[in-house]
Amino acid sequence: MARVLEHVATVGDAPSCGDVDARELCRSMRESVPEHGTDIESLLGPLFDEWVPRSFGTPHPGYLAFIPGGGLFPSALADLIADTTNRFTGVWQAAPALVQLEANVLDWIRDWMQFPETSRGLLTTGGSMANLTAVVCAREKLLGDDIGAGVIYTSSQVHLCVTKAARLAGIRAHRVRQLPVDAQFRMRIDGPGGLVETLAADRAAGSKPFLLVSSAGTTNTGAVDPLDRAADVAEAEGLWHHIDGAYGGFFHMVPELRPLLAGLSRADSLALDPHKGLFLPYGTGALLVRDGEDLRAAHADTAGYLPAPPDSEFYDPSQYGPELSRDFRGLRVWLPVKLYGAARLRAAVAEKRCLALHAAQRLADVPGLVMDAPPQLSLFAFHLTWPGASRAEENAATSALVERVTARGRVMITGCVVEMGAAPRRLARVCVLSFRTRAMHVDQAIEDISAEAAEILAAVRGSSA
Repeated sequence: MARVLEHVATVGDAPSCGDVDARELCRSMRESVPEHGTDIESLLGPLFDEWVPRSFGTPHPGYLAFIPGGGLFPSALADLIADTTNRFTGVWQAAPALVQLEANVLDWIRDWMQFPETSRGLLTTGGSMANLTAVVCAREKLLGDDIGAGVIYTSSQVHLCVTKAARLAGIRAHRVRQLPVDAQFRMRIDGPGGLVETLAADRAAGSKPFLLVSSAGTTNTGAVDPLDRAADVAEAEGLWHHIDGAYGGFFHMVPELRPLLAGLSRADSLALDPHKGLFLPYGTGALLVRDGEDLRAAHADTAGYLPAPPDSEFYDPSQYGPELSRDFRGLRVWLPVKLYGAARLRAAVAEKRCLALHAAQRLADVPGLVMDAPPQLSLFAFHLTWPGASRAEENAATSALVERVTARGRVMITGCVVEMGAAPRRLARVCVLSFRTRAMHVDQAIEDISAEAAEILAAVRGSSA
């Protein structure tokens, strides 16, 4: 515990990204199973002093890479309690009060997302499992055993886990339509190649469209698909409309930000990641399904060794998801919400969007930086350019910018590749979503990105001369 507390107290003093060129380290760590025990200090020493530091600094206040997950400390305490009391929460009868805590958490999330009281949900290990469960639920509802003709629609910017979920649910890759996006990287609903046109072509060919997956904040650029328009099409065409809100869904808990996600509450199902938008430790996902009976129908079952499920008044996780043995996930959400209250969590979420807007506005004025994706929520993307630069040169310079900013140690940013025009474009990206990230850390990011961009452009001008 002393080492844990020291780590938390000094997390901002370490680099935002440790040395992850660790092939030789990993080779040196390989070992056979120990026959006899070892004292704990000799085990914790290398763990905290050598191995943990050589990783991305995900809890660092300057971690603006990928989608940050801050890891609120009360959730760690909740896990300690859950693991030491070691109660079984897979079925209601084994720990009714503890399962009720999890049911309360799901009801809170339901209310934040403005889903109806008919909704039921599930806490998962993350967005990947939430999305998979939703795909299975939609498949069972609309296809049954006839899955061969089923077609899924999403955008080219969809998260990888959605296409993996389709494959695991038995939907062949050639039946997943990845639709083009507009200039803001949002799914194209109307027009050439869009959802409406593609749907009509598939129906004419004898296929069976059944699922539309929209994104409430993509990983590459933070794009929010036109959720209201997507819901209109899904309703008219008899599709299940699932929204992947793993990154952006929790912005909906802030009333003044709900217009940014208009249409989210109309979804048939919604995937969320409390380990992103609620700042919890990794391994905390959630799924909401508008009609809870659809989720139950896809998963409800029993066996001779199990107690009979409770009546519908009480929530039983085993009847709404694939797991029996599982960790007590509800406590790691319940404890920080109870400790801090929803108002403080909403304020923290709103602050992250304000910080992202501030950073994007400042960086848009930096010579050579082009803002390709202004923040729709709290993520934005840009590239570096200069007169006469080719796409390949811009991509190389943007990659160098990401590496050099991160190497400074104060903040970590990452990049992505998107299709833009005739050739792929490399983008640098910043995502503000850690409870530890404040204005001073965003200002450090602005300073470091501006300085490294200037140095790269100076070198380009020097070589041209």
